Amino acid sequence: MGLLAYLKTQFMVHLLIGFVFVVSGLVINFVQLCTLVLWPVNKQLYRRLNCRLAYSLWSQLVMLLEWWSCTECTLFTDQATVDRFGKEHVVIILNHNFEIDFLCGWTMCERFGVLGSSKVLAKRELLYVPLIGWTWYFLEIVFCKRKWEEDRDTVIGGLERLSDYPEYMWFLLYCEGTRFTEKKHRVSMEVAISKGLPVLKYHLLPRTKGFTTAVQCLRGTVAAVYDVTLNFRGNKNPSLLGILYGKKYEADMCVRRFPLEEIPLDEKEAAQWLHKLYQEKDALQEMYNQKGVFPGQQFKPRRRPWTLLNFVCWATVLLSPLFSCVLGVFASGSPLLILTFLGFVGAASFGVRRLIGVTEIEKGSSYGNQEFKKKE
Repeated sequence: MGLLAYLKTQFMVHLLIGFVFVVSGLVINFVQLCTLVLWPVNKQLYRRLNCRLAYSLWSQLVMLLEWWSCTECTLFTDQATVDRFGKEHVVIILNHNFEIDFLCGWTMCERFGVLGSSKVLAKRELLYVPLIGWTWYFLEIVFCKRKWEEDRDTVIGGLERLSDYPEYMWFLLYCEGTRFTEKKHRVSMEVAISKGLPVLKYHLLPRTKGFTTAVQCLRGTVAAVYDVTLNFRGNKNPSLLGILYGKKYEADMCVRRFPLEEIPLDEKEAAQWLHKLYQEKDALQEMYNQKGVFPGQQFKPRRRPWTLLNFVCWATVLLSPLFSCVLGVFASGSPLLILTFLGFVGAASFGVRRLIGVTEIEKGSSYGNQEFKKKE
């Protein structure tokens, strides 16, 4: 095992990476708070600044995927679609099967220059997650409780406010509403059968309300819908912890572009269009399972150095005083100072682990299990 491979497995190295991410995130959140004074004066300047501040935080996670674990991401699409990446507002529909599916999406956002301006329709609980939810708040992310009666005005208002966004944005929708599990899939297909909807093998029944509302509110702003189907070679099921330990994965992403004018204006017809799309996504998954590849031309967008340089800059600024402080604590010989420092290390470790836990499937949302509980 080489030195770098050895370091990737060490807890203290992971803790230092977590320290850089957390402290830089708190600094970024504080700067974002200060930028609020710009909103009534120059809203577009506020937005551009926050795109760059968010990039400085999110790119640290992308760095882990691209440079730390060296995970490969291959696109299966056509040249005309690739030529449009990063040059138009779009809605992204992504299957929600893996703990790091969002990170693969962010990697593509970074390589085509839209990471800082990427958006998502997120569950409201994430708003209260330190760093992640706080950064999203300043980015005007649309949060919802996933109860349409309560969400309607909030979601519509949030989407309409994005109509004049100054930077190209990729707006991510997880139409399944929650991550795929066998239990949720069983319940979801029971619902599909009861409603006379197509039965899916690899996906949950898509929730159409968020999609139809998004395409209606963003019509005239968004140029297209990108349907993205993600899989990992070798039937791997990667995790953020695996990435942190330097495990290399190979991600394949099938991307299909649908101009927004092809999606029906009528809400019911748009919902039917989405159900048909998920049947096609299911067929793509079946093909991948059988052949190991998606249809289409293969592209491997080159990783850019900015994520690595950004992390190195933050690490240099934050770790130098940390090391000086640690040396001072142990040089003092004070049991109280040393115990206090060790307590801080333990608290930091717990905090970083909790942040990682947000991505874990087994600790994911119970959304989609309500019908199951009723049956029991």
